[in-house]
Amino acid sequence: MDRSLDGQLAVVTGASRGIGAATAEALAARGCHVVLVARTAADLEAVEQRIFDAGGAATIAPLDLAQGDAIAKLAQAVGGRWEALDALVLNAATLGTLGAVPAIDPKEMARVLTLNVSAPAALIAAFDPLLRRAPAGKVIALTSSVARTPRAYWGLYGASKAALETLVGAYGDETAGLGRIRTAIIDPGATRTVMRARAYPGEDPASVKDPAVVAQRIAALIEAGFADGHRERVSA
Repeated sequence: MDRSLDGQLAVVTGASRGIGAATAEALAARGCHVVLVARTAADLEAVEQRIFDAGGAATIAPLDLAQGDAIAKLAQAVGGRWEALDALVLNAATLGTLGAVPAIDPKEMARVLTLNVSAPAALIAAFDPLLRRAPAGKVIALTSSVARTPRAYWGLYGASKAALETLVGAYGDETAGLGRIRTAIIDPGATRTVMRARAYPGEDPASVKDPAVVAQRIAALIEAGFADGHRERVSA
């Protein structure tokens, strides 16, 4: 462990697997205490154990981000234990069904927008006071190329990510005068995740990069800092 983030606190959503789990482990390896957020307690416990085994520190927070006041309760619990939040990583998302725009089911659209847009908005609102108390609070949101480059059959997911980008960008603009909060949009590119496998079932998983590559880049950005409104696509 290099301890470069020793004493800092991060909240990572979707931390039970894939990019979220890898990011949590990368941050913990730098000395950051990581709050692991996802629905499945058993999977979070596995990530937590790997972090402990590597000498890091983590706290699991099993909850469904789409459920009522769960986010507010999480922020209250975190605020009761820590004075500030150094990094909020908005990774949790759902793909939804890939299909033509006229075929989008309104109920599914509501579910996708709830997790991909409404939940991040609620997380930002709930953790804003703690982010403002940090010396350099950072919000990093994971996006997709389809947010800016529409692609056939990806309308629902792409629209949700476009909305997320706008939301996070607006928050960054609103807090720019504070000089203490920075926002970034990260496109992980083709990465070996469960969501990727669902979207590209015939793809050889070995042909795309490991989530750890994206995680290391996110951890490096949190460590080094970045200009507000930073945007990048992670290459292999």
